[in-house]
Amino acid sequence: MAQDVDLKSGELLKHVAIAAKAIRDGYLIAIPLEHHYAFACDAFKADSVRAMHVLRRDELGIAAQVLIPDAKTANGVAREISPSVQALMKKFWPGLLSFNLRPQRGLTWDLGDAGALDQVSFRVPKSKFVRELLKEIGPIAIGSAAFANQAPLRKMSDIMVLESALAAKFDAGLLKKGRLSTILEADDHGITMLREGAISLDEIHAIAPEVSTQLS
Repeated sequence: MAQDVDLKSGELLKHVAIAAKAIRDGYLIAIPLEHHYAFACDAFKADSVRAMHVLRRDELGIAAQVLIPDAKTANGVAREISPSVQALMKKFWPGLLSFNLRPQRGLTWDLGDAGALDQVSFRVPKSKFVRELLKEIGPIAIGSAAFANQAPLRKMSDIMVLESALAAKFDAGLLKKGRLSTILEADDHGITMLREGAISLDEIHAIAPEVSTQLS
């Protein structure tokens, strides 16, 4: 039976302690992000990440996104971060900007692709609770609590999984509507916008005018 935690009452540090213990023990939890709920687990525990993919009914080869506490952490988990990428991180993190970057070669992550993609999606979220959790335990792997082709879930009660699948659910109430994150990919060839979301191309170009686009 999942433990229900009301983030609108009680002490933040106690909430973080509950979440940290569950993740360290290899369990999945449900957390609020800016505009939807997501499942989360330890990015370094392949079995936990695999369990999250099974829970979400993901196809093979799908890689989870990784949340990190700050831009400084990106230098420890991703390689060859250019000055433009650093400037974009400084401007838009925490926030709705996701970067697809190449991970450090020493990392032993399997986020669902067995490392075949040689690329990880990183983001620093705005949620104070999630950021405090990240400061406590380090990077976490996440996946939307919505199944494929389902709208983002803005209420905890809309999550349709067995109670036994989660160690805890951290409820922040009805989340505000909002756009998805903007996705940028950075590699040796430069920076490319793959999806224009909450942060517009014009806003990106104001910081890094060389960013190209593959938008349809």
